[in-house]
Amino acid sequence: MLNVFRDGIADEAETIDPELRRKRALETLRSQLASVAERSEFHRERFARAGFDPGDPDWLAGFGELPLMSKRDHLESLAARRPWGTNLAVDPDEVVRVHFSSGTTSEPTPIAWTAADLERWTHMYARCAYGFGLRHTDVYQCLLSFAWFVGGLGTHAAFERVGATCIPGGNQDSLRQLRTMERFGTTFIALTPSFAIHLAEVADQNGIDLRALPVNKMLIAGEPGGSVPATRRMIEELWNAKVFDGYGSLEFQPIAWECDRQAGLHLAEDFLYPEVLDPETLRPVPDGTPGLLVLTHLDKQAHPLVRWSTGDVVSLDRGRCECGRTTARLAGGVLGRTDDMLVVRGVNLFPSAVEDVVRSLPELNGEYQVIVDDEVRDPRSGHLNAIKVTAEATADPCPPGVAGELATRIRATLTVRALVEVVPPGTLQRSTHKARRLIRR
Repeated sequence: MLNVFRDGIADEAETIDPELRRKRALETLRSQLASVAERSEFHRERFARAGFDPGDPDWLAGFGELPLMSKRDHLESLAARRPWGTNLAVDPDEVVRVHFSSGTTSEPTPIAWTAADLERWTHMYARCAYGFGLRHTDVYQCLLSFAWFVGGLGTHAAFERVGATCIPGGNQDSLRQLRTMERFGTTFIALTPSFAIHLAEVADQNGIDLRALPVNKMLIAGEPGGSVPATRRMIEELWNAKVFDGYGSLEFQPIAWECDRQAGLHLAEDFLYPEVLDPETLRPVPDGTPGLLVLTHLDKQAHPLVRWSTGDVVSLDRGRCECGRTTARLAGGVLGRTDDMLVVRGVNLFPSAVEDVVRSLPELNGEYQVIVDDEVRDPRSGHLNAIKVTAEATADPCPPGVAGELATRIRATLTVRALVEVVPPGTLQRSTHKARRLIRR
């Protein structure tokens, strides 16, 4: 059981003075960098190429000049010495867990953990769970994938540590999941927003009153919908439950999570060192300005990452939260991904912004795709002059004028032109893991 000293807060590290936290983080960061330089061939060579020495008096300035680390760098490390790569900073016998990326854009990429890494991971996720309001009296049903993916095992171990009754459901067998919630009185679930909406459809098809289920809290993860106002509102209304946003990745588990005040996601600043940079110049941006989130492990053993580019766009808020936690927060969660950002007549646009508009119309069921093809590209420059949006109706036939209304709202809210097609319910492919919202052709 966690050492709880104050209701809703599980760890002294969450409430210390921000300046003291930063001082400790820099001390830990410097120690981690020195250890990484010694244990990891990949980082040792990387530091040498950049002329960086953690032992230098001006080491922090040198750290800020290190080239960012990308997934491609990790893949090259793996190719150089299979299966673990030159970045493995422990003896292979110390690896006790390995998870993989989805493999949608490259060969599935492994990240390894030692026993100490897993202990740290479990503790951090338990802190998340406690911040969401999970207690030992809850019944938790995990609807995140357990196969290859990090989310299922990560949350399951942590929620067990808090003391909840845990059911490892996974993200298949939709009707069985709903029946299990009825039978065992599940009060807390974790899943992707796509699966939450899909389960609502399954419940409706099978005469199950979703709002009557005992579920009262939900962790939404794996997609940005948890912090998209219209998506959060839709899921909360469908389930009659409070939605919390959680943010992590294969490489960093976890990164940030909401507390019960739902006023931004608290960064795990004693686990990672965050930087928010201009995507073009790679220089720090002021707090409150959206930028690329770059992370460095403070204590990872097996596969330590230094200045890892997450590809995610966030905005940092260092104001004190009403809950009493003093960690920095991600205002609005993850705003989008740099590789998903569209520039339409000079306007920067993320699919999650379109999602918020789509899910504000009751005539639409929330399923949608943003399509980029030659029809919305200028034939001479290749620049986008509009976007295409395909959205599903709630009913068939759809009431007239819905496509025009959606196009009008997108233009008014996002200041871009949209070519809208409204299709019958069930037309778009469903996902129980991560939905593909942006289609480039």
